[in-house]
Amino acid sequence: MHSLDFIAQLDWDTLPEPVRIRARQCLRDLIGVAAGGLNTNLSAIIRDHAAFDLPGEMPMMFDHRSAAPAAAAMAMGMTIDSLDGHDGYNPSKGHVGCPLLPVLLVLGHLKQVSGREFMTALVAGYEFGARAAAAQHATAPDYHTSGSWGAVAGAAAGARLMGLSTEPARHALGIAEYHGPRSQMMRCIDHPTMLKDGSGYGAMAAVSAVQLAARGFTGAPSLIAEQAPEYWGDLGDSWLILQQYFKPYPVCRWAQAPVEAILALRSAHGLQSADIAEITVESFHEAIRLATAEPKTTEEAQYSTSFPCAVAMVRGRVAPADLDGAALHDPEILRLSRGLRMTESEQANAVFPETRLARVTLALRDGRNLVSDWHQPRWDPDVPPSEAELSEKYHELADPVLGPERARAIAATIERLEDAPLTALTDHLFGAV
Repeated sequence: MHSLDFIAQLDWDTLPEPVRIRARQCLRDLIGVAAGGLNTNLSAIIRDHAAFDLPGEMPMMFDHRSAAPAAAAMAMGMTIDSLDGHDGYNPSKGHVGCPLLPVLLVLGHLKQVSGREFMTALVAGYEFGARAAAAQHATAPDYHTSGSWGAVAGAAAGARLMGLSTEPARHALGIAEYHGPRSQMMRCIDHPTMLKDGSGYGAMAAVSAVQLAARGFTGAPSLIAEQAPEYWGDLGDSWLILQQYFKPYPVCRWAQAPVEAILALRSAHGLQSADIAEITVESFHEAIRLATAEPKTTEEAQYSTSFPCAVAMVRGRVAPADLDGAALHDPEILRLSRGLRMTESEQANAVFPETRLARVTLALRDGRNLVSDWHQPRWDPDVPPSEAELSEKYHELADPVLGPERARAIAATIERLEDAPLTALTDHLFGAV
């Protein structure tokens, strides 16, 4: 089946129940992360840019202002991306939902679609995006950000929402692939900045591509959708939305296995940071490249291995407040972060990206060395979080920013969105906090 045929024919009522449950969980999680990222400088700057420099009538998420549709999608995608706590897909080394959700909210609002149609398009976008990522990684020589293939996924799901027939939809994919941000991910790993994972520009490219194709603009065929057929044959048989991971901590997924190892040793031995002379982390090459030991910004803290590990040892947690503001100057966190040693492990390299392994050695001040087991990040697809854990994460992020009443209303609306208009949700999302 051609990928666009799959997207056009998808029906919410015939989806397996676990897929429908997961779609609601992904939607709620992304909105919670967006709320958690709202107070970052990144989000403030990009929303100002959209409102003042790219004006229009499309309401922006959690903001009283509006912007052009593509600009509103960009601001939404970058706000989600400003707090690195959203879901992801191990084989893609990236994130489907972050560039996808803004496209669907913007185009769904413009088209005034039903909640059922929106939720169906969300599932379609996850299924398309996971395969698009694998196809691009296999056919392109560089490792690109999620915004690159995410632009194509957003265009595919967005074309369905806008009711484009097959030929204009094909052009939308081609436009999005051609104009999408083919940004090199490791550049932002080596030099963490507000560029992050390219998701905002991917969302912007997708909205623009769908609108252009609807007007008759043509694009070259999408290479990843049409010239890598081996990645698309299991559509409708294997549901890759169920293979997404969730993040317990708002930092790069590559840093989460060593955080787990440190928290396990800390708990098992009743340790405090004052007991630790030095931390050593063994992990895969990409995790070692997250090398910012003294972050000056939250972006540098989120794209670091040493700093979150030091936070975990000092505070017994890694929360948004631990990655910005006063936490960046905490002398005990900085002591451990500066002194943390990272070594590359061939064992960890061999199983990346499907599995992200790390092992930690704590050198204690009393002369002992404590060595952890090999750890994976929590909440991988094979050991997913419970509904209660995901709900707790959502409220921890959303309640302080949106207020508990608004956060509860959003969560409740998501649970019954397939039986309501999309405005039942967007009425809560659009407008200032």
